[in-house]
Amino acid sequence: MAKGDDAVRRKKNKAQRKKLNRKSDSSTVSARVASIIAAKKRRKAGKRRICQGMCFSLPTPDDPFNERLDKKDISRREPQKPKPSKLDRKVSAKRKDSVATKGSVLGHNVALKDEQKKSVTLINNMGKSRHIDSGKMEIQQDGKKVGLHGNQEQACKSSDFPSKYLILCLKAIEDTLYRDGTYNGEEGKRLFVNPWGIEFWKCYSAGKDILETSGSSSDFEQIAWIASTAADVISRREKEGHLFTGPFLLFIVPSKEKALKVRSLCKPLKAQGIHTVSLHPGASIDHQINGLQSCEPEFLVSTPERLLELVSLKATDISGVSMLVIDGMESASGGCYLDTVKSVRQSISGKPHTLVFFNSFNNAYVPAVQSLLTGLVYRLSLNDSVASQSAGIIQSIHVCSSKEERTMKGIQALDNAYSNQIIAQHLKVLYVVGKDNNIQKLVSAVKFKGYSISISSYLNSMESGNSLDCAGRMRSIVSIIGTENISCTDLGEYGVVIIPDFVLSIDDYLQILTRMARHTVNGVLHSFLTKDDSQHAGPLIEILEQCGQEVAEELRNL
Repeated sequence: MAKGDDAVRRKKNKAQRKKLNRKSDSSTVSARVASIIAAKKRRKAGKRRICQGMCFSLPTPDDPFNERLDKKDISRREPQKPKPSKLDRKVSAKRKDSVATKGSVLGHNVALKDEQKKSVTLINNMGKSRHIDSGKMEIQQDGKKVGLHGNQEQACKSSDFPSKYLILCLKAIEDTLYRDGTYNGEEGKRLFVNPWGIEFWKCYSAGKDILETSGSSSDFEQIAWIASTAADVISRREKEGHLFTGPFLLFIVPSKEKALKVRSLCKPLKAQGIHTVSLHPGASIDHQINGLQSCEPEFLVSTPERLLELVSLKATDISGVSMLVIDGMESASGGCYLDTVKSVRQSISGKPHTLVFFNSFNNAYVPAVQSLLTGLVYRLSLNDSVASQSAGIIQSIHVCSSKEERTMKGIQALDNAYSNQIIAQHLKVLYVVGKDNNIQKLVSAVKFKGYSISISSYLNSMESGNSLDCAGRMRSIVSIIGTENISCTDLGEYGVVIIPDFVLSIDDYLQILTRMARHTVNGVLHSFLTKDDSQHAGPLIEILEQCGQEVAEELRNL
């Protein structure tokens, strides 16, 4: 049956429409033309890809990682909400009067939820922490917890983990060492998992000075962590609005070779805006003065002699140094080097965070370390040797002729511990006595001097109380424990330990020596021997020699 003219015309028009649709479709054109068409559609719709979004927010020194950009998670697409049907619209229109307005209680709750969502997104992009507690949300802003209802309370300023910027600095140094071939980076030995570095970061975050007692000079891993930690602190303080007019980190080294090594390890941080200048006797003073004037370094690596010379010429100002690292206590110059380091420390106003590498266990360097670290310290060492754990603790061994002389010298050691008013506020005194000893006589002698006594539980039959000095002030407390309580006592808080009667075993003596005075560099261990204790003389002499301390002639004769 023949088709009519209308049917033929409709079929022809349908074919033409299909042909026109194929020409306008982007899938039939080349890939380049299709990308242009897709970009044009996105541009008209106001949507851009993540890479194209960088055009609106380029990285800045204040935000190098572009964290302030409000990025959306494209990996999770929100499901499209179904459009309400005509029946749903009619039902919603009928219930319009029952819905609370914005000013009502329900409306206020809805607005509050929206505000909470915006706050969470803002905090995450800024890298701030958030705290959610049973419907009450708190955000951390400028070191304070700010609640939704306007209440503020002080928050902890230090984080539990190193920041991303610190890890980035370590990665930059590690990549440079890879290229130079000086670091192989075996599995488990990456810089950011270095045990010493993590412990150092924790100590520095706690705000205490650090005494490094491993027994060696600073290696490249330790220098990398020190430099990265300092760079991280600079970055955080600059974001808070602080300005640095002078160097932040001062690294004191004993020689030119050490200065060049430290500078080479800090050089990769230049890309992060951290400049390092090394000052040493190998270059002319004029050249170094011009370099300091043309550049305002954040890190200054110098030998103490050249640094004092430039400070006297007013070429640099180190009064505002916030972090001080001292290396090379075993320098060949000996006392001259230590005296110069003390002069450098006196040129710094305030109290910077100080790290001292105590790489020589010689007792002659203890006074210099005590003058550099005057407050509470943290001992940092991954070496379990007796010399490392007891570094800076003076072992004073006295040989007495009688028990009365031994008791008298023990009281004198107690008076000497509190005679120095500068360090007395940080020191606590502990007596370690045997269970069979005459404790009553010792307690009476200590109380006669006006000290308060704290006696361990096994001596609970003895009296203990507080006493006042002639001015009516409370005197320092002296603790007394027995030899069986050594393992369960926190010896780290005691700066002075007195053993009036050497009834200990050598293992107990080593336990006291390696666990006492963990937060001071003024620790002293007094031991009193008689001729009846001659069997302990040999092992004690070996311990003294191992720790680099002098052995008295009377002890050798014993």
